[in-house]
Amino acid sequence: MLSGSNPTIAAVFLLAGGLLAPHAPLSFVPQAASSPATGAAADAGPGFTSDLGFSFDYPKDWEVVDSKPMMPAVQMEAQQKADSDLEKRGAACTQVALLVRHGDPASVIVTVALPYDCYGTKFAQSDLSGVGSGAAKGLESSFDLKDPIYGAYKSGSHSLWIERAHGNAKGHPEMTYTIETVCGLLDKSMVCWIGMMKDDANLKLFEDSLVTLEGDKPTALVPANAFAPAK
Repeated sequence: MLSGSNPTIAAVFLLAGGLLAPHAPLSFVPQAASSPATGAAADAGPGFTSDLGFSFDYPKDWEVVDSKPMMPAVQMEAQQKADSDLEKRGAACTQVALLVRHGDPASVIVTVALPYDCYGTKFAQSDLSGVGSGAAKGLESSFDLKDPIYGAYKSGSHSLWIERAHGNAKGHPEMTYTIETVCGLLDKSMVCWIGMMKDDANLKLFEDSLVTLEGDKPTALVPANAFAPAK
């Protein structure tokens, strides 16, 4: 069980932040739509599916990025910043299921998963708030974030947590983005989608993308009422 800001989740997002930050050693090389992405991917393309129990219809015409060449450096940095063996294990077990980009300067979506069979602990739905707190802490290692807002909502039978903030990569104040993070807990893994969006049009594409969780009906990743106060 988690409590407060979970350090393992922070380590996962240290890694995700390294992939997103514009100063990270990214080399955007489009993949063929039929090639599998890093992680437990069963399919790649607009109908991306993972055998961890989710699928994601990412925006049409976005480029799939081969994350394998950049992972050793990003993973090493995440482990060097980790403060405990649990954090190091979280960074080592994190899978980059999908990385896509669009435009120049780019808007980027990264989907990360933490499989429980690697990590050794299964998170319960009651742990979702701890996941969210850890996500926010991890991203702050790569981004200067401001004005965060939070929400929680349902996708089928699953609860999702969301944070939206504005900010820039550390050392790059000229590059301002909307950074939106959505996380859920599945039977086999934790999964999160992080969108680094340059403009409102790409943010809407990210939010309207369809997600399917463990056989539930597809829903928009972020519904219009995601930030509505709980009733």
